[in-house]
Order: sequence, then C-alpha cells, then structure tokens
Amino acid sequence: MSGVANEMLLGAIAVACFVAGLLFLRYWNSTRDRFFVFLALSFWIEAGNRVLMGVLGGWTEADPVHYTIRLVSYGLILFAIWDKNRPRPK
Repeated sequence: MSGVANEMLLGAIAVACFVAGLLFLRYWNSTRDRFFVFLALSFWIEAGNRVLMGVLGGWTEADPVHYTIRLVSYGLILFAIWDKNRPRPK
C-alpha cells in the first residue's frame, strides 16, 4: 500500500479512536461510572499513538515502542473490566 494511503488510514483510525473516547466521556458524564473514564483514556492513548505514527513517518507497526503504547492502552481496558467486576465492600 502506498505511503499516502497508510497516512490516510492512520488518520482515520486516530479520528475514530478520538471520537470513541469522546463517546465514553459522555457516558461517564451521565453515569459517573469510572469504567467509562478508563475506556476513554485508552482510546485517546491509541489515537495519540496513531497520530505519532503518522507524524513521525518512519515509525512502523513493527517498532517495539508502538507495541508498548498499545500494551498500556489495552491494559487500561483490562483494568477497567477488572475494576468494574471486583467485589465491593458493603
């Protein structure tokens, strides 16, 4: 795939992740459930990651830094699920 197409796809994915984060922030605003805050942060981290990949140009999917940032993002999702399902003291 050409470089222009890759950059356009990175931009589209970044915008989609940013919008998903905004939606989760809106859900948090109506419910005040911190589960949605963690999800919003995760999607914004992923959006920032995609923007950096597009801006730096030479940064590819195979770069370990990319996977580290993605690991943090997915770790937030796992933490949100764990936090939501853990037993609460009464």
